[in-house]
Amino acid sequence: MKKLIIVILSTILLSVGVAEGKSKEKLKPEKPDMEAIKKAIRDPQSNYYYKRLWRKFVSNDTNMSIQEYRHFYLGYVFQEDYDPYRVSEFATKIQPLYYKKNHTEAECDTIIKYAELSLADNPFDLNQMQFFIYALKTKRKYARASIWQYRLNHLIEAILSTGTGKKESPWFVISPVHEYNIVNFMGLVVTDHQELINDIDYIIVDKKNDKMPDGYYFDVSKILEVRNTKFGE
Repeated sequence: MKKLIIVILSTILLSVGVAEGKSKEKLKPEKPDMEAIKKAIRDPQSNYYYKRLWRKFVSNDTNMSIQEYRHFYLGYVFQEDYDPYRVSEFATKIQPLYYKKNHTEAECDTIIKYAELSLADNPFDLNQMQFFIYALKTKRKYARASIWQYRLNHLIEAILSTGTGKKESPWFVISPVHEYNIVNFMGLVVTDHQELINDIDYIIVDKKNDKMPDGYYFDVSKILEVRNTKFGE
């Protein structure tokens, strides 16, 4: 069922035009130095001090750079409330609406209400963010939709900045769901998921042509580290 929901949400993602709105700012893909990021986000004098980044994010600041988003996204693993498997209770309230192609005005109001509450609880729930943008645009709340589109685009760019998705340069994610988000973002459908050695996941896709890779690699080391520390093996 999880895969079905993600496929449906990927259709919504494409319909809200994320690909068209991606940031023009680019970073050369680079494996994150997590110790350096940890130091930066804990330093009150740093531009990447986490409380400062958080304030910019929630204040609807559309001037946050990819580097700031990179520290904001990756730095979340060092926050006390980080849980890579978190699912907000508010997200479950609108789950039945995932399966509908079209939504009434009242249903969009419901989506907006609970998606916003869910994102306040888990700001890195990209599925909820996609659904929220879709409902805002359907309700013609374009200014708010644009702000959330900016956030979504830059979070995706932050993930893509961590590698190339190849075996020697996997993408670093802080949630297992983000593996599916990234692949769906590329317009691809997941056909299989493999857990490899060295904390690497391999997502196999339904290729569109022979030139495409069979799948993409993701570094889930921090997810597994936190899972083992907080929840045991």
